[in-house]
Amino acid sequence: MTEVIRGNTLIWPDVFPEGVKAFFTTKLIGADLDKISAAVSIRKEDIYLPLQKHTDIVFHLNHDRTPVIADAVVTPEPGILIGVQVADCIPVLLFDRGRFVIGVVHAGWKGTSRRILMKTVLFLQERFRSNPENILVAFGPSIRGSCYPVGAEVKDEIVRATGAGDYIVTVEEKYYLDLVSANTIQARCAGIPAENIWTSPECTCCNPDVFHSYRHHGNFAGRQAGFIGIFQPEKCI
Repeated sequence: MTEVIRGNTLIWPDVFPEGVKAFFTTKLIGADLDKISAAVSIRKEDIYLPLQKHTDIVFHLNHDRTPVIADAVVTPEPGILIGVQVADCIPVLLFDRGRFVIGVVHAGWKGTSRRILMKTVLFLQERFRSNPENILVAFGPSIRGSCYPVGAEVKDEIVRATGAGDYIVTVEEKYYLDLVSANTIQARCAGIPAENIWTSPECTCCNPDVFHSYRHHGNFAGRQAGFIGIFQPEKCI
């Protein structure tokens, strides 16, 4: 069941099957690994976050839990939560129900312009022989179009990566970018069916009491996160 309640600590997208633990945090927990460990009853040592640098690097996590520079992580390993931290960018969760592989993506405008979500899907295909039709996707809370004015250079880079679409709206010579809509187009172009995609309705900038937002809080913004893990793979069907 999807749970989006103002003041709640976690948001659980309902696109994933039983056995997959997938959620997004609000600012009450943020990206505090001690709080996350306690909230979902998982050892802190079994939570993995990469070193995010707005790259298009996709990292295959195995038994070595040393943090590396990457903005997407995939793993078939059960019993571990992988996550990304955000404060307006999109936290994206993926699960391949055919190959039992999970993924997480940090998609800001730079990552979107570099097609990081599409590259993650391609990585799953090449490394694990994933079929995009079996991949389930959840887009977490992020800044939405009416709150996200961008310059012409950013707009042009996103259009080059995504193609034309109503994810960019022009108002009085200003460009407003909806990252979720752009990444939805990229996910569909990668072969993921529309019915496999879940999207949070929450805008981080519109809800600064619930979420950290760089556009709202500036350099004082903290971070929330998105996490996914396989904990009962035999029940994932």
